[in-house]
Amino acid sequence: MKHPDDANGDVLRRMEAQGDDLSCPRNVEFTVVFPSESAARQFADHFSALGFAVSTEHTQAVENFPWDVVVVKHMTPAHQEIGAFENSLESVAARFGGHNDGWGCLSSSGRGQ
Repeated sequence: MKHPDDANGDVLRRMEAQGDDLSCPRNVEFTVVFPSESAARQFADHFSALGFAVSTEHTQAVENFPWDVVVVKHMTPAHQEIGAFENSLESVAARFGGHNDGWGCLSSSGRGQ
């Protein structure tokens, strides 16, 4: 499959090259980072209320954004759908001073990405 030449396209191409069947739906984890626990929890509450599985953790993985929120969406890992969900996450995250920090999922064969 041809994917756009951007970060998401790069990940999808790498997944395919490793033998992943991208037509198989699976849980995709989207990480959004925040500068404070309060902001992270407000964002998490928003997506939890929409029915998504959400976790919040103080990781300090991103400088000045020590709080990670992971939102899990069951979906087929397709470029357009990933980008659309990232846009939804970003629009809410911006209200709380946060931003997207990537996504990942297990491959259809069970290997991590």
